[in-house]
Amino acid sequence: MSTALLTDRYELTMIDAALRSGRHDRECIFEVFARRLPDGRRYGIVGGTGRLLELVSEFRFEDAELEFLRDNAVVAPATLDWLADYSFTGNISGYREGEVYFPGSPILVIDGTFAEAVILETLALSVLNYDSAIASAAARMVSAAGGRPLAEMGSRRTGERSAVAAARAAFIAGFGATSNLEAGRSWGIPTMGTAAHSFTLLHDSEEEAFRAQVDALGPGTTLLVDTYDVTAAVDLAVKVAGTGLGAVRIDSGDLPAQVAAVRAQLDSLGATGTTITVTNDLDEYTIAALGSAPVNSFGVGTSVVTGSGHPAAGMVYKLVAHRDDAGEWVSVAKKSVAKATVGGRKTASRTLVRGIATEETIHVETEAPAAGSGGATASSAESSESTVQRPLMVPLMTGGVADAAWTGPAGTLAARDHRAAAMAELPADALRLSRGEPAIPTRYR
Repeated sequence: MSTALLTDRYELTMIDAALRSGRHDRECIFEVFARRLPDGRRYGIVGGTGRLLELVSEFRFEDAELEFLRDNAVVAPATLDWLADYSFTGNISGYREGEVYFPGSPILVIDGTFAEAVILETLALSVLNYDSAIASAAARMVSAAGGRPLAEMGSRRTGERSAVAAARAAFIAGFGATSNLEAGRSWGIPTMGTAAHSFTLLHDSEEEAFRAQVDALGPGTTLLVDTYDVTAAVDLAVKVAGTGLGAVRIDSGDLPAQVAAVRAQLDSLGATGTTITVTNDLDEYTIAALGSAPVNSFGVGTSVVTGSGHPAAGMVYKLVAHRDDAGEWVSVAKKSVAKATVGGRKTASRTLVRGIATEETIHVETEAPAAGSGGATASSAESSESTVQRPLMVPLMTGGVADAAWTGPAGTLAARDHRAAAMAELPADALRLSRGEPAIPTRYR
């Protein structure tokens, strides 16, 4: 399905005017970056790159889209003709999905003519702002869980398509499963789910409900024990499923006290292998507060799909350079108060001292390299056996064709693995949940 109308009207009216002025085909460099991290956060996680590359590949104006634009007089007939032939033929480079980012990081660099690149602004920002916000929040929850598994289960708390994107972003950030079946089908994410309170309420007794679930799913299932009385339900759960009961789920109450009591009760009944999962409006702070409680796994809904209070990553899409009439590259930048930008093509590297990140370096080039070069080169400013510069940027799309390594289920898995490796480089302070400055400074060179 075409993604061409997943955009703002002004993207097309700018093209309309640029075609009239003759500047539409100037070669340009656009950049996606965040001026700052969400208030108090110490790092961000890039999310959505693989999704975006697929959406850009599908960005075409078919008959239905052109008819809508024509009927609503959005642009001139000549512009409709230009749009009818549109496909992105430029180059995109940037941070790998799953990479850690900081203020100013050139997360995406888009090379193309003004018209073919500017039209991608809304699509790029809608994907990267949401997915990165979810991935960043989810990564904090994964750290707070201290190695215990988490499942994403927030589909009922966001839009139906956002739910799929959120499940993917949370998986990249380290969640182990999702309740969303479309996310499983589209991206190869493990899915999970058992029963809600309505299933218990449907039956004439809690015992009847438990027996029906165990008959259908086996004794290894997870029984929800807080519909009525938790203590009575735990006794009943072990009676019905036996001491081989897989797990019990608690969705309400004073969780630290409740979990401790349920663990003691299960052990006393001989169900020492039965695990406990909790799902009661959790976020990174409540997960951290359960650090010493005998919780085995967590299910997170509202907080993860809303970015735990920061539902957008604050990224912007800005023109940073273009060729002039003589064919020379010209750096351009906004001078607006509090919204000033840094012109010029950027590449980036991260300084690692004995494997730990100490600085993000953004290299501002005075002359743009050949199109498609994309990647950063290691800086020679610092080099020793214990200090290295890790290049952060890779080619993502060349000549309008996405690199298959970053897309589909395989790209999602690669992003998940890269997120784990990138976060392992962060200093210990970066993982604290208390408010603070970015974990490492950003320097321009």
